[in-house]
Amino acid sequence: MVIRPRRLRRTRAIRDMVRETTLSVKDFIAPLFVKPGQDVRVPIPSMPGQFHFSVDTLVKEAQELWSLGVPSIILFGLPDRKDPTGSRSWADDGIVQQAVSAIKSKVPDMVVMTDVCLCEYTDHGHCGVILNGAVDNDATLELLARQAISHARAGADFVAPSDMMDGRVGAIRTALDEAGFMQTGILSYAVKYASAFYGPFRDAADSAPQFGDRTGYQMDPANALEALKEAQLDMDEGADMIMVKPAIPYLDILSRVREICLLPLAAYNVSGEYAMVKAAAERGWIDGDRVMMEMLTSIKRAGADLILTYFAKEAAERLRNG
Repeated sequence: MVIRPRRLRRTRAIRDMVRETTLSVKDFIAPLFVKPGQDVRVPIPSMPGQFHFSVDTLVKEAQELWSLGVPSIILFGLPDRKDPTGSRSWADDGIVQQAVSAIKSKVPDMVVMTDVCLCEYTDHGHCGVILNGAVDNDATLELLARQAISHARAGADFVAPSDMMDGRVGAIRTALDEAGFMQTGILSYAVKYASAFYGPFRDAADSAPQFGDRTGYQMDPANALEALKEAQLDMDEGADMIMVKPAIPYLDILSRVREICLLPLAAYNVSGEYAMVKAAAERGWIDGDRVMMEMLTSIKRAGADLILTYFAKEAAERLRNG
C-alpha cells in the first residue's frame, strides 16, 4: 500500500478545507506614521507604499483600513521639536495625542494603539534619559509613564512600550491605574532584539541614535532563553498582550514564547522585512504578493495571534479578493 498525502492537495477546495493555519484580516495591526502639518501624505523612500501622514490624512487612512476590515492601528509620531528628555512625547497637544483623538472621533470602534518610547522625541535618538553618557533605566520610567497617561487621556485603547527598560510595564500599569485609566491596555514589546532589520523604520521615524547604539537595552540576537525571561517578566508586571520583534528572523523565538504565553501574542513584521520584499519584487526577482502572504502565514503558523505589519492594507485587499 502507498500512502498518498497528495490526495489532500488535489484541488483548491480540498486544500482550503484541510488548511491548518488560516490568515485573517482581523490578525493585522497597521503601523502608521504621523507628523505635523495639513494635507501631508509623503512617501517614505525606504518603505515603498508607506507614508508620513498629517492628522487629517491619517484619519482618511484609518477609515480606509477600517473599511477593509483591519481592526487596529499603531501610531508613531514625529514631533514638531525634540529635546534631551523627549518632552513632546507626553504633551497633551503632541502629534500622537492629536491623532488618537481625531481617529477616535471618526472611527470610534477602531482599536488604536500607540508606541510608547522616547527615541522619536529626543534630540539624541535614544529610548531614554541620558545620564553620564548612558541611558538611565529608572529615570526613564517616569517619563514613559507620563507618555502612556497622555495617550490614554487622548483615547488610546492600548499603549505599547517599546523602549526595553527594565520594569517599564509595571511602572506604566501602576501609573495608568492611579490616573484612572484602568481600562487602558498594555501591549508590551516584551522580546525586542537589537536588530539590523529596523533600518527603514529609523529613517521613517527619524529615530536613529546620534551616538552609540541600542545593544545596551535591546536584546542580543544570539539569545533565546533570555526571550522567555523577558516575556515572563512582562506578563508578571501586568501586560495584557506581549510581542516578539522582529518576526521572520525570530520565528523560533516566537514559537518558544507561544509555549509559555497565555496572553494574546503579537509579532512585528518589521520595516526591513517589508523593504526587502518590496525591493526584490520591484526588480522582478520574486512574486511580491505571494511572498507577502507566505511571510504573514509563517508568522501566524509560528504562534502569533496578531501581526503588526506594513503589509496590512495590501494583505487585507488580497484576502478580500480571494
